[in-house]
Amino acid sequence: MKIALGQFGATAQWEENLATAIDLADRAAREGARLLILPEDILAADMHDPDIVLRTAQPLDGPFVTGLVDALRGSDLTVAGCIPVPDGNGRAHNCLIVVSGEGVVAVYRKLHLYDAFTMKESDRVTPGVEVPPLVTIGDLKIGLMTCYDVRFPELARSLALAGADVIALPAAWVRGPGKEWHWEVMVTARALENTCYVAAVGECGPRNIGCSMVVDPLGVAVVRAGQDPSLLFCEISKEKIAKSRQALPVLQNRRFAAPVLQ
Repeated sequence: MKIALGQFGATAQWEENLATAIDLADRAAREGARLLILPEDILAADMHDPDIVLRTAQPLDGPFVTGLVDALRGSDLTVAGCIPVPDGNGRAHNCLIVVSGEGVVAVYRKLHLYDAFTMKESDRVTPGVEVPPLVTIGDLKIGLMTCYDVRFPELARSLALAGADVIALPAAWVRGPGKEWHWEVMVTARALENTCYVAAVGECGPRNIGCSMVVDPLGVAVVRAGQDPSLLFCEISKEKIAKSRQALPVLQNRRFAAPVLQ
């Protein structure tokens, strides 16, 4: 199955970002992709205004999501990306939404909030309380993680044990000393230690690194982007997953129980 990674830098206007998402979806669908993964913070972003998260948050039936769903009608494409959704208490959830022309397929509320490297996502965002669901597209099962989640191997392991063939990882990975290396190491590790694909899509622009990539079940980056807007394509092979797990049966050989969410 072909998947697409749509790397771009979000602006402060949700209408502009919706137009970009629809354009990427149109291009991905024309190339035969069944899944398009977009970055984190695709609703609105401004590196100088962290409160934009709260001011622009929209419900799941708001104009951004409904506009994207309407654009996908009649298409076989499914789209994943992250937007802030009001939590009902004056804050927001960082939601990884999965949508098709039929509507909202799945929602994952980010578990691990980015309270690190002088930033504090929890000032405005309420963490989720549930392990994300798997989404079935064609014959593939897709697991969901968001950005900072990649630093926590327990979540990726949980998804792999549940049957994930691919982990979709939207992100807005902030620049900093060594941060590009952190990104590459951890995306690669999550794929290799779970013998699954990880499709990681980074927002690009003045604050974030971009550097989207797909890493295969044996830790090889099979496609990757630089720091500019890009649309990448990758074929996901169930046969490669099976052969990798036969050669490297780490999920069978493990000696620890499955992780449990606190």
